Amino acid sequence: MANRYVPVWLSALVALAGVACLVIGAIYFADTASSLPSFFPGHESVTTTHHHSKHGIAAVVLGLALLAGAWISTGKKDSATA
Repeated sequence: MANRYVPVWLSALVALAGVACLVIGAIYFADTASSLPSFFPGHESVTTTHHHSKHGIAAVVLGLALLAGAWISTGKKDSATA
Protein backbone atom coordinates (compact mmCIF):
# COMPACT_ATOMS: atom_id res chain seq x y z
CA MET A 1 0.00 0.00 0.00
CA ALA A 2 1.31 3.42 -0.91
CA ASN A 3 2.18 5.91 1.81
CA ARG A 4 -0.20 8.75 2.60
CA TYR A 5 0.81 12.39 2.77
CA VAL A 6 -0.51 12.71 6.34
CA PRO A 7 -1.85 10.29 8.96
CA VAL A 8 -5.51 9.26 8.77
CA TRP A 9 -6.29 10.83 12.14
CA LEU A 10 -5.04 14.22 10.94
CA SER A 11 -7.22 14.10 7.82
CA ALA A 12 -10.22 13.19 9.99
CA LEU A 13 -9.43 16.01 12.42
CA VAL A 14 -9.21 18.57 9.60
CA ALA A 15 -12.49 17.29 8.12
CA LEU A 16 -14.17 17.53 11.53
CA ALA A 17 -12.92 21.10 11.94
CA GLY A 18 -14.29 21.92 8.49
CA VAL A 19 -17.73 20.57 9.36
CA ALA A 20 -17.66 22.51 12.65
CA CYS A 21 -16.85 25.73 10.76
CA LEU A 22 -19.77 25.12 8.38
CA VAL A 23 -22.10 24.66 11.36
CA ILE A 24 -20.78 27.84 12.97
CA GLY A 25 -21.31 29.71 9.70
CA ALA A 26 -24.91 28.49 9.57
CA ILE A 27 -25.45 29.68 13.13
CA TYR A 28 -24.13 33.14 12.24
CA PHE A 29 -26.55 33.35 9.30
CA ALA A 30 -29.55 31.99 11.19
CA ASP A 31 -29.32 33.79 14.54
CA THR A 32 -29.31 37.47 15.37
CA ALA A 33 -26.41 38.99 17.29
CA SER A 34 -28.34 38.84 20.56
CA SER A 35 -29.25 35.17 20.00
CA LEU A 36 -25.69 33.98 19.40
CA PRO A 37 -24.04 31.90 22.13
CA SER A 38 -22.15 34.17 24.51
CA PHE A 39 -18.75 32.71 23.55
CA PHE A 40 -19.20 33.60 19.85
CA PRO A 41 -17.49 36.78 18.65
CA GLY A 42 -20.16 39.37 17.85
CA HIS A 43 -22.56 38.34 20.61
CA GLU A 44 -24.51 41.35 21.89
CA SER A 45 -26.36 41.23 25.19
CA VAL A 46 -28.95 43.83 24.13
CA THR A 47 -31.82 42.76 21.88
CA THR A 48 -30.97 43.44 18.24
CA THR A 49 -31.98 42.16 14.82
CA HIS A 50 -28.46 42.49 13.40
CA HIS A 51 -26.90 39.42 11.72
CA HIS A 52 -23.13 38.99 11.46
CA SER A 53 -23.00 38.04 7.78
CA LYS A 54 -19.25 38.63 7.42
CA HIS A 55 -18.55 36.24 10.30
CA GLY A 56 -20.81 33.68 8.62
CA ILE A 57 -19.12 34.07 5.25
CA ALA A 58 -15.67 33.75 6.84
CA ALA A 59 -16.68 30.61 8.74
CA VAL A 60 -18.18 28.98 5.63
CA VAL A 61 -15.13 29.80 3.48
CA LEU A 62 -12.79 28.47 6.18
CA GLY A 63 -14.92 25.33 6.51
CA LEU A 64 -14.83 24.69 2.76
CA ALA A 65 -11.06 25.25 2.70
CA LEU A 66 -10.58 22.79 5.56
CA LEU A 67 -12.74 20.19 3.85
CA ALA A 68 -10.78 20.64 0.63
CA GLY A 69 -7.53 20.27 2.58
CA ALA A 70 -8.79 17.08 4.21
CA TRP A 71 -9.80 15.69 0.82
CA ILE A 72 -6.45 16.56 -0.76
CA SER A 73 -4.52 15.10 2.18
CA THR A 74 -6.09 11.69 1.61
CA GLY A 75 -4.25 11.30 -1.69
CA LYS A 76 -1.48 8.81 -2.22
CA LYS A 77 2.16 9.62 -2.85
CA ASP A 78 3.32 9.04 -6.42
CA SER A 79 5.36 5.86 -6.28
CA ALA A 80 6.78 6.31 -9.79
CA THR A 81 10.24 7.87 -9.71
CA ALA A 82 12.00 8.95 -12.87
